[in-house]
Amino acid sequence: MRAIILAAGLGTRMRPLTDHLPKPLLQAGGSALIEYHLRNLAQAGIREVVINHFHLGERLEEALGDGSRYGVQIAWSREAVRLETAGGIVNALPLLGEDAFAVVSGDIWTDYDFARLQPVDGRDTLARLVMVPNPPHHPTGDFVLDAAGRLQLRATQEAAPGCTYSGISVMHPALFAGLSAQPLPLRPVLDAAIAAGQVAGALYAGRWFDIGTPQRLQELDEILKEDIASVDEVVPGSSPADTP
Repeated sequence: MRAIILAAGLGTRMRPLTDHLPKPLLQAGGSALIEYHLRNLAQAGIREVVINHFHLGERLEEALGDGSRYGVQIAWSREAVRLETAGGIVNALPLLGEDAFAVVSGDIWTDYDFARLQPVDGRDTLARLVMVPNPPHHPTGDFVLDAAGRLQLRATQEAAPGCTYSGISVMHPALFAGLSAQPLPLRPVLDAAIAAGQVAGALYAGRWFDIGTPQRLQELDEILKEDIASVDEVVPGSSPADTP
């Protein structure tokens, strides 16, 4: 299975950090956000990765190159105009092939194991979304995950809060059938497929951060640095149980 990392956003809420640097290259814990994705995809055995870009895309290409130092092969999907999420995926389909592919947002951080991602058939199921508990900044959530593992649209804003789309999923090219590479957000495409009963979901309760503000980036940086410090405190050659 191939993957696409979505990296074409403008990062307006992250300014001034994104005035001269694309959002996926912002660092936390000593690495760029997108570098965590590349390493985790490689560890999961997903070696062919497409990255789309628009804002300061040349900086991404300069920083990541062909992906070999991360254990992947990167193909670049360049956008002359900002195509938004669905339009950007449609534009990249020739690089993604005819089978289902993983989709990862370039502006999140997670410890989710990408090896858990499984293909969808493109008939009964056009996409499978990894959902997370609603974060404080998005308390109403996006969709309702039912007992059968299918996603449902909320009937009203006052309905069950459901859960939040993590930015991680597996999608089939059939989800985008009939669409052209024009500016188009993902939400209406998902809404139509969910209404048709063609989207599955799974809840992930592990660590996940939507890096939507400089404050959230700082919070993640502090958490990851604490993780690194905790590892460094373990004496080489010993197990954590051996340390006081």
